[in-house]
Amino acid sequence: MQVTRTHCTIWRNRISRFSSRAELDLNLTRKPDPAPVTITKQAFTAQLQSCSSHPDQLKQLHAVILTAGISVKNSLLTRLVTSFIALGETCYARKVFDEMHKPRVFLWNTIIKAYVKDGDFIEAAAVYRRMHRLGVRPDEFTYTFVVKACGQLLPWAGPAVAAHAVKYGFEFVAEVRTELVIMCVRCGELGLARFLLESMVERNLVAWNAIVAACVQSGHAAEALDLFRRMCVAGVKPDAVTIVSAFSACGQLGCLETGEEIYGIMRQCGIGCNVIVANAWLDMYVKCGSIDMAEALFEDMSRRNVISWSTMVLGYAMNGESQKALDMFSRMQERGFAPNHVTYLGVLSACSHAGLVNEGRAYFKRMVQSGDKNIQPKIEHYACMVDLLGRSGHLEEAYNFIRSMPIEPDSGVWGALLGACAVHQNVELGQHVADVLFELDPANGSYHVLMSNMYATAGRWDCVDKVRLKMRKRGAKKVAAYSSVEFNGKIHIFFGGNRFRPESSEIYEKLEDLLRQVKNIGYTPNTTSVFHDVGTEEKEATLSHHSEKLAIAFSLLSLQPECPIRVVKNLRICDDCHSFCKFVSKATKREIIMRDKIRFHHFRNESPMS
Repeated sequence: MQVTRTHCTIWRNRISRFSSRAELDLNLTRKPDPAPVTITKQAFTAQLQSCSSHPDQLKQLHAVILTAGISVKNSLLTRLVTSFIALGETCYARKVFDEMHKPRVFLWNTIIKAYVKDGDFIEAAAVYRRMHRLGVRPDEFTYTFVVKACGQLLPWAGPAVAAHAVKYGFEFVAEVRTELVIMCVRCGELGLARFLLESMVERNLVAWNAIVAACVQSGHAAEALDLFRRMCVAGVKPDAVTIVSAFSACGQLGCLETGEEIYGIMRQCGIGCNVIVANAWLDMYVKCGSIDMAEALFEDMSRRNVISWSTMVLGYAMNGESQKALDMFSRMQERGFAPNHVTYLGVLSACSHAGLVNEGRAYFKRMVQSGDKNIQPKIEHYACMVDLLGRSGHLEEAYNFIRSMPIEPDSGVWGALLGACAVHQNVELGQHVADVLFELDPANGSYHVLMSNMYATAGRWDCVDKVRLKMRKRGAKKVAAYSSVEFNGKIHIFFGGNRFRPESSEIYEKLEDLLRQVKNIGYTPNTTSVFHDVGTEEKEATLSHHSEKLAIAFSLLSLQPECPIRVVKNLRICDDCHSFCKFVSKATKREIIMRDKIRFHHFRNESPMS
């Protein structure tokens, strides 16, 4: 049977009538004849428009096409695919896409972009591989999305797709170049990233923002601040996005001085302080240990959201103000803000630092029983509970708590228990926990060092040698301890015993003078912090050159007398250095703010505040 104009008119009228109905009537579209019928563009477009915001109706329209044997051109199917993607139905869009005959590169790009937007980077890369295998020639838009996807799959995917971009001549397209720079940042290739950035023909605000944000998110905060300064020198005016990234970088590094400089740039450029910018500013103050300034900013904010409240709860907890953290948590709920998982992390941290075991148990139980997916305990909440129980001496309860976890405990959870075993010198349980950690994270030398220190404290030097031998055989590396301070807009880094700085002789001379002062008012080196089988004098010599002591001596030489001394330590501060800071604060009448791996330690008014 030959399809006539009359047949097409009948089908067009039937399809068009669907647009006035709530759903498709599939019975109307049963073909009376096996011959395929071509829907006109107008009829299909009318129906597509009528149900473009209803995924179920779109699926029914697709079913009509399949069951009725209707022939639809690729251009119309493209509209169907893009409609599904716009509604978040990426999987179904992919099914329609896979049925198409030789889809255009635009549609390949659309599918890849959808997967990237959904965070499914593996599937985005798989679509690109299929596209490449079928000989479909990509365009510049392809690599904008593909490089972004493969940048998340390093090291195996990124270099290959970068080579493809160069092969097809798209590496100088601004958007592709930007994504290549971001990819290099994420894999730690900062030199290559800088080269690519320098060779970009056009470095607009979008490119700068993307690169600065990538540095912050990848933990390269110093590089982010350097790029921010270069951007300003290049005459590119920052916006709110830039300022948020810059504040975040300052928070990571503990650079309050630079943070205040960025606030000045923000005001100079007329950038409004919306709630997102204010939250980043607030977070910067908290992470620099300026809890009083954070408090003042918070109270002055015209608008707050759950992030604002959670930042303050966590900030008080980190800075040793546990009761203020719990009070802020209560105030938050009184104002009608529902806490999220970050808020509860701050609450549990506050309980842990203050030894509020019963309160911590109650808050955790509330999370578990709430039924609210936004506050269901995550792995970090379990680690915090283990730390709370362990440090308060409930080691067996902490161990049983781990064994009963509904999710697989990671090295962070077991590491919290090992730390508690070290505090309470429970070598037997510590041995068991360390064995678990050696299997979970064999390359992490910190667990070997902690177990070795426990044996050393117990005087079991033979076991110390065995752990260190095991560490060497496994190739586990100990993280080098260092401390940093900010002065004149630069970050000055100190390693224990390091004498390579130009002002090293002055620093060591100042440190020796400090040691004499604090010993005269009661400081006694805590040699239990040295885990080597050597004499007392050698232990004291080792202690005296710890990185935080060098950083404090440098700060006393460099900073104005009224300025607090702010030190950032990459590991936990040892007991001896904690005692040293207390006596230095007393002897010099200076406030010392020490941020270590876990929390802040404030020394003011001659005594430690946390």
